[in-house]
Amino acid sequence: MQLIEPSEIQRRIDIFRNQDLYVHLEMTTGAYAAHYDSSKHPAATFITNAQIRYSHGSIAGSGPYRVGLKMENGWVYSEGLTHYEESETERLILAGHDSQGKLVVALQLSRQPF
Repeated sequence: MQLIEPSEIQRRIDIFRNQDLYVHLEMTTGAYAAHYDSSKHPAATFITNAQIRYSHGSIAGSGPYRVGLKMENGWVYSEGLTHYEESETERLILAGHDSQGKLVVALQLSRQPF
Protein backbone atom coordinates (compact mmCIF):
# COMPACT_ATOMS: atom_id res chain seq x y z
CA MET A 1 0.00 0.00 0.00
CA GLN A 2 1.07 3.56 -0.70
CA LEU A 3 0.42 6.79 1.14
CA ILE A 4 -2.73 8.47 -0.14
CA GLU A 5 -2.33 10.92 -3.00
CA PRO A 6 -5.58 12.96 -2.81
CA SER A 7 -5.74 13.81 -6.52
CA GLU A 8 -5.35 10.14 -7.47
CA ILE A 9 -8.01 9.05 -4.99
CA GLN A 10 -10.40 11.76 -6.22
CA ARG A 11 -9.85 10.53 -9.79
CA ARG A 12 -10.71 6.98 -8.70
CA ILE A 13 -13.76 8.12 -6.70
CA ASP A 14 -15.04 9.94 -9.80
CA ILE A 15 -14.62 6.80 -11.95
CA PHE A 16 -17.05 4.85 -9.74
CA ARG A 17 -19.68 7.63 -9.52
CA ASN A 18 -23.27 6.74 -10.58
CA GLN A 19 -22.60 2.99 -10.71
CA ASP A 20 -23.98 0.09 -8.71
CA LEU A 21 -21.17 -0.88 -6.35
CA TYR A 22 -20.37 -3.07 -3.38
CA VAL A 23 -18.91 -1.41 -0.32
CA HIS A 24 -16.76 -2.83 2.44
CA LEU A 25 -16.36 -0.55 5.46
CA GLU A 26 -14.75 -1.45 8.75
CA MET A 27 -13.36 0.32 11.78
CA THR A 28 -11.80 -0.89 14.99
CA THR A 29 -10.37 0.88 18.01
CA GLY A 30 -8.69 -2.26 19.23
CA ALA A 31 -11.68 -4.52 19.77
CA TYR A 32 -9.55 -7.57 19.03
CA ALA A 33 -6.85 -6.47 21.46
CA ALA A 34 -8.98 -5.33 24.39
CA HIS A 35 -8.22 -8.52 26.28
CA TYR A 36 -4.50 -7.51 26.28
CA ASP A 37 -5.14 -3.98 27.55
CA SER A 38 -8.26 -3.38 29.61
CA SER A 39 -7.88 0.41 29.21
CA LYS A 40 -8.85 0.14 25.54
CA HIS A 41 -12.51 0.55 24.78
CA PRO A 42 -13.46 -2.33 22.46
CA ALA A 43 -15.34 -0.86 19.50
CA ALA A 44 -15.67 -2.07 15.93
CA THR A 45 -17.84 -1.61 12.85
CA PHE A 46 -18.02 -3.94 9.88
CA ILE A 47 -20.20 -4.01 6.78
CA THR A 48 -19.38 -5.87 3.60
CA ASN A 49 -21.02 -6.37 0.21
CA ALA A 50 -23.71 -3.78 0.81
CA GLN A 51 -24.82 -2.30 -2.48
CA ILE A 52 -24.58 1.44 -2.95
CA ARG A 53 -24.66 4.06 -5.70
CA TYR A 54 -23.35 7.57 -5.10
CA SER A 55 -23.83 10.73 -7.11
CA HIS A 56 -21.00 12.69 -5.54
CA GLY A 57 -17.84 11.61 -3.75
CA SER A 58 -14.84 13.50 -2.43
CA ILE A 59 -11.66 13.16 -0.41
CA ALA A 60 -10.72 15.91 2.02
CA GLY A 61 -8.18 16.71 4.70
CA SER A 62 -4.44 16.97 4.90
CA GLY A 63 -3.80 13.46 6.18
CA PRO A 64 -5.23 11.36 7.61
CA TYR A 65 -7.96 11.87 5.04
CA ARG A 66 -11.73 11.49 4.98
CA VAL A 67 -13.95 10.31 2.14
CA GLY A 68 -17.65 11.07 1.78
CA LEU A 69 -19.98 9.45 -0.75
CA LYS A 70 -23.38 11.12 -1.26
CA MET A 71 -26.14 8.65 -2.03
CA GLU A 72 -29.78 9.34 -2.90
CA ASN A 73 -30.90 8.81 0.71
CA GLY A 74 -27.80 9.35 2.79
CA TRP A 75 -24.04 9.21 3.05
CA VAL A 76 -21.16 6.79 3.43
CA TYR A 77 -18.37 8.52 5.33
CA SER A 78 -14.97 7.29 6.47
CA GLU A 79 -12.26 9.22 8.32
CA GLY A 80 -8.68 8.39 9.27
CA LEU A 81 -7.58 7.05 5.87
CA THR A 82 -3.83 7.01 5.21
CA HIS A 83 -3.07 4.46 2.46
CA TYR A 84 -4.40 3.04 -0.80
CA GLU A 85 -3.68 0.01 -2.93
CA GLU A 86 -2.11 1.47 -6.06
CA SER A 87 -2.06 -1.79 -8.04
CA GLU A 88 -5.88 -2.13 -7.97
CA THR A 89 -7.56 -1.00 -11.17
CA GLU A 90 -11.02 -2.53 -10.71
CA ARG A 91 -11.50 -1.68 -7.01
CA LEU A 92 -10.77 1.27 -4.75
CA ILE A 93 -9.09 0.05 -1.58
CA LEU A 94 -8.38 2.62 1.13
CA ALA A 95 -7.08 1.98 4.63
CA GLY A 96 -6.12 3.91 7.72
CA HIS A 97 -3.22 2.67 9.81
CA ASP A 98 -2.19 3.89 13.26
CA SER A 99 1.34 4.89 14.29
CA GLN A 100 2.17 1.22 14.88
CA GLY A 101 0.99 0.22 11.39
CA LYS A 102 -2.17 -1.50 12.62
CA LEU A 103 -5.37 -1.25 10.60
CA VAL A 104 -7.87 1.15 12.14
CA VAL A 105 -10.26 1.81 9.24
CA ALA A 106 -10.89 0.46 5.74
CA LEU A 107 -13.12 1.66 2.91
CA GLN A 108 -13.34 -0.39 -0.26
CA LEU A 109 -15.47 -0.08 -3.39
CA SER A 110 -15.93 -2.62 -6.16
CA ARG A 111 -18.24 -3.51 -9.02
CA GLN A 112 -17.99 -7.15 -7.84
CA PRO A 113 -18.66 -8.53 -4.34
CA PHE A 114 -15.71 -8.85 -1.97
